[in-house]
Amino acid sequence: MSFFDDLPEPPEQARQPQPLRPGWAGPPSDELPGVVPGGFLHTSPRMVVALKLVEVYSTGCLLDLVWSIRRMDESDQEWREIVEESYNHPRSSLDPRTGLQLGVSFADGRKAVAALHGPAAFEDTDDVTGPVLTTLGGGGGSNNGDYVQFAGRYWLWPLPLEGDTTLVARWEALGLPESSLELSGVQLGDALGRGRNYWSG
Repeated sequence: MSFFDDLPEPPEQARQPQPLRPGWAGPPSDELPGVVPGGFLHTSPRMVVALKLVEVYSTGCLLDLVWSIRRMDESDQEWREIVEESYNHPRSSLDPRTGLQLGVSFADGRKAVAALHGPAAFEDTDDVTGPVLTTLGGGGGSNNGDYVQFAGRYWLWPLPLEGDTTLVARWEALGLPESSLELSGVQLGDALGRGRNYWSG
């Protein structure tokens, strides 16, 4: 008989109900999203900012963004500064003006600007009506002596199905002027119909 065979069984733990996660906090964990292909927010000989795709969930959508910069005639020091800046995301909901500025405008005129923290950090979450645009973190990146490329993911809540939504970006430190891309409410609605819940059969 093994030394471990006669150890007592641990007592059963009572299962605790899980708190309901608000829609603005991020994508549902039990859904396979529908997908809408993206497009370019900005293209120039030096810099590209593109929305790779939109993952559409029942409560909102995940925006998968990428930015790439080619080295032109920058010195080694200037290029190092560009690479360093390219990592940058908005660091605080209190001051989203640093780094990449990303925002949305709904068809009804409501707006939101991407921030690192969601509403829970600053307001009564029972009263959140949206829209909320939250930075979910980077998707990795790479750089060398010729180019730098990084990605970021952003959660938009609620899902804007009524009319088109405008995605707007600006990055002053990298010379990105205010640029925009329209997200079709019809396409988002079609993708919503293609989504699947894990447990619905």
